[in-house]
Amino acid sequence: MAIIEWKKDGTVAVMTMNTGENRHNPDFNRVILEIFDEIEADEETSSVVITSNDQKNWSLGIDVEWIMGAMGRGEMEAVKGFTYGLGKIFTRILEFPMPVIAAMNGHAFGDGTIMACACDFRFMKADRGYFCFPEVDINIPFLPSMIAIIRKAIPSYKLYELVCTGKRATAKELEESHVIVKACPDAGALFADAIAFARTFTKGRWIFGENKRRFHRHIIEIIEREDPAFIENPAQWK
Repeated sequence: MAIIEWKKDGTVAVMTMNTGENRHNPDFNRVILEIFDEIEADEETSSVVITSNDQKNWSLGIDVEWIMGAMGRGEMEAVKGFTYGLGKIFTRILEFPMPVIAAMNGHAFGDGTIMACACDFRFMKADRGYFCFPEVDINIPFLPSMIAIIRKAIPSYKLYELVCTGKRATAKELEESHVIVKACPDAGALFADAIAFARTFTKGRWIFGENKRRFHRHIIEIIEREDPAFIENPAQWK
């Protein structure tokens, strides 16, 4: 089975992550960027929904086994390239000329949570799954751009709580803080609600893309100007 697949549901492109925990590694980076290119090339598509075929996990973030193995082997150029690749994914979502909607049908942890925050809108099922930034518990700092990305999606009071405590937030809690559009009762309702919402977007791609570029320009500048100083200095990674 492919790492990620997509299909059309009318004007909606449904992107499905297929590897269970859907962890981010060089292969994931490459494939998701290719999928976004394919979707954009389909002129009939006007919105994107990202979901998972695993009812337990949406995305658990960075593939720790891969990155620790690469670092242990001294493959720092590969690690740096992967980290720059995360910036490419975030940039692609932030500038994509149509709405990108995260349909979180399971846990979103770490970099998976950040990818959800990069999306324009978020839905989450309420019967199972947590939204969490575990970085504080495993002593991994955010890239500068990651802070900017989560700030766009989470109110300051809630963001600081989640980042500093590493607590696992529920869908209902996130709905109350307006982090997600809706806490859906189960997976079926989640998919139906996310697709119905996605279908409401019928505006031209140009105006949607231009608005996103203007809203997110400061985040893109951080990805381009501030992240490299951190990525190129592995001593800061601890």
